[in-house]
Order: sequence, then structure tokens, then C-alpha cells
Amino acid sequence: MPTFKVVNLTPKSLSGEAEHDAEPFLAVNPENPAEMVATAFTPDPMGGGFAPVYVSTDGGNTWALNTIVPGGGVFPGTTQPFATGDITVAFADRGGALYAGILNGQAAFLQNRTVLQILRTPSATSTAAMQVLVNREPVDQPWVIADTVAGDGGDRDRVFIGNNNFKHRIPSPKSATVDVSGDARTAPAPAGFTPFGIEQRTPAGQDGPPVRLALHADGTVYAAFECWTANDHGQPISNVTFDVVVTRDDSAASGANPFEDLKDATTSTPGQLVATDRFVAFNAIMGQERLGGDLTIAVDPRDANSVWIAWCDRVGGPSGTDNTMHVQRSTDRGQTWTQARADLADVKNPALAVNSEGLVGLAYQLFADNQWTTILETTADNWQNDPETTKLHQAPANVPDSGGQLPYLGDYIRLLAVGSDFYGVFAGNNTPDNANFPVGVSYQRNADFTTHQLLDVDGTPGVQISIDPFFFHRAA
Repeated sequence: MPTFKVVNLTPKSLSGEAEHDAEPFLAVNPENPAEMVATAFTPDPMGGGFAPVYVSTDGGNTWALNTIVPGGGVFPGTTQPFATGDITVAFADRGGALYAGILNGQAAFLQNRTVLQILRTPSATSTAAMQVLVNREPVDQPWVIADTVAGDGGDRDRVFIGNNNFKHRIPSPKSATVDVSGDARTAPAPAGFTPFGIEQRTPAGQDGPPVRLALHADGTVYAAFECWTANDHGQPISNVTFDVVVTRDDSAASGANPFEDLKDATTSTPGQLVATDRFVAFNAIMGQERLGGDLTIAVDPRDANSVWIAWCDRVGGPSGTDNTMHVQRSTDRGQTWTQARADLADVKNPALAVNSEGLVGLAYQLFADNQWTTILETTADNWQNDPETTKLHQAPANVPDSGGQLPYLGDYIRLLAVGSDFYGVFAGNNTPDNANFPVGVSYQRNADFTTHQLLDVDGTPGVQISIDPFFFHRAA
């Protein structure tokens, strides 16, 4: 039987903090799974010029902050620190190098600019600042994956970063992009990174924010994105119609025309349409969280032909209130797709991964009965029978009050597989109540699970409930 671990990432030394530490991400070192790096919208508590990542070297039991990410600081005229912007991270398979894609916090919070920086460090435990390899604007929502392959001169790291590159919008609205380096480990900046536009149609103003990636060891790379086909530019909510598109490259994007190996079966345009004419009320609110841009893709490590995708849209159209998750599978390298799981309404942040045994994991956050519940499903038969379903966390959706701060939980969570194990992170209400954690939980920060109170560093009560990142591990 599998075992489960859930850990609150906030270190004991930050027991008094009540920040909105949302939108988490996770990297696990395949060469040493005890070493992990997690991220969230967490500021440096000292307000320094670098933002932190969370680092664990003991399999996720304990976590410490390592302030190595450019773009930290404080808001002018205050002592209030701000975090980095969007940040995702990935380890290479061998050698220990860690890569990150961020939106620089100083640019985002002080200059209202969305500056993408691609970063690397030879070791997640190094206290030296991560090296800036690429600096480009305006860009949104970088998403990093990496692996390592053997070459004539030794190992080389392949790194892929999906992003919404608004620079492509002038004069073209084709914003879905993947930055690629075939040898990122040691070369001087920009370390071979080159941006490739993967949109071959003409979206309405831009593509959707998420560009999600799945990489197979044989060099097959899938990239999924949402091509916006209509947008009424409403404020604060835009009515958006979109197509779900999957592109593929069969040689790790090393050829002359990357991400053009999968042609649409009807039009022969690069990129297969998985679903068309889907609707979302972009920036509508459900459980204090904004909607729009839910997308995930994963490939079977045993078979590059077998790939899963999930996204959310509003089945009820402009008059509806749902945010429905759809899960589909392809067994022919993305050419044709069939429904894998029954649709599920009022879901946010689907995340897919496939382990070394072909077990499919699906994590998501469900809004029901005024609660957010974070769930992990695993299935060995593509949902033909009931999956193993595990509730990781459940808590009232109206605590804490967002105060208008968005995202509330985040625009994504992370699930990944290393060997037969699943690892992930999510953000949620940090009330210390065992009833909120059906499989148990471990807190580093001071907390009283009898009175359900967070305690300060000195053990005194009165710390406000807030949003924290949580790590989870399903061991086979």
C-alpha cells in the first residue's frame, strides 16, 4: 500500500509570518530524490535584494529558505518585502544543476514590467546568486522542464521553458513560445537559449497564459497551449473562446523547424487541435480564486506515444458558473484524443504526471460546499475503474480573506513523478487542524493543533491564518 506525507513548508524561524505564499512549484533531483526545491510567492523575510526558494535535503521532511533568486526587495517607503514574480524550477537528470524561469520581482512590483529571466545554479544548496542567462520582456508564466543526455564531450542538460511571449504580439499575436537550450549546463549566457514561437494559427490578440511541456527521454517534447479565438476584452472579466492545441517535436527541438512534427489531422497545420470553441470567463472568481488558464500535459516515461492532457473551461458558457475539468489521452503521439476521465465541475489547477510503472497521477483543487479540497488521484487503467483517490487537504474557501490579492491559491500546482513515487506542492489555508489533513500533516512552523492556532516564533498565539505552500509525497 502507498504511504503519504504532507508537510507545511514554512520554516520554524518564520512562524510569525502571515504572507500570501501562493502559486507553488516543485523540483525533485532525479539523481538524489532526497534533494528538492520548492517555490512560491514568498518574500525574503529580511527584505533583501534576492528572493528565496525552499530547499530540502531530507526527502521533504524539513525545508529551509535559500535567498538566491534575483528580484527581491521592499516596497518604496515601507519595510514590506515583496517576492519574485512567477517562478518555476527544474533539476537536470544528472550533475545537480538547477534551472529556473522567473518574472523578476523588482521589475514586476516596482516598474510594472514583466521581465523573464532564465537562471541556473550548479547546486540548489549553493548560497551564491543564481546566474542570469536570459533577460527578456514582456513575458508571462514561464514553465521549466529539463533532463540530461550523454554526449561526445560528456553529459549535457536539455532545458525547455514554455512561456507567453508578448514580444511576438507586435506585429503578430502569436505569443505561445518555448525557449530551448540543448546544452545549458556550463556555456556562458545565454547558454544556447533560443525562443521558438509554436503558434501557427492567428489568435485573438494573444494565446492563453499557460504553455505546458512534457519531455520524454527519447527527445520527444510535447507543448500544449490555448489559442484564444475570441476575446471581448471585458474588465475585470473577459469572455474568451479558445482552442486547446498540442504541438510536438521529435528531436528535442534541435532541428530547423522546432515543434512542427505534429500536424493537425484536418488542416495539416502544425499543432493538433484537441478541443475547439471552449469558453472561459477569464478572471472570474470562484472561492476567492481567479479563473482561466488551467492546463497540464504529461507523457508516459515508458512510451513516448502515450500522452495525457487536462484543462478547465466553462461548459455553461457565458451564463454559467462552472469551471469544468476535462482529461483526455492520446496513444498515437498526440494525433487523436479520447476522453480519459469523466468531466468534473468546479475544479482549479489540474496537474498530471506518469510514473515509471505507467501509473497516472492527477492532482487538482476542488471547490465545493465553500471549501477548497486538494485531491490526488492515481489510476493504472486510464480511469476504466475507480482511481485511488486521496484527499490531501480541505479547508474553508473564505479563510483567509484574500483582500483582493490574486492569485489566491495560484494559477497552478505541481505534480511530478520520479521513479514510482509522486511528489507535489499545493497552496492552501494553513489552519493547524488535523481535520483539514485526512492523511496527516507535519508543520515546521509553530502551531497548536488543539486550539487550531498558529504561534509566533516565541510560542505566543495571535498569528493570522494565511496561505502556505504544502509539499506532498506518495511513496509506492
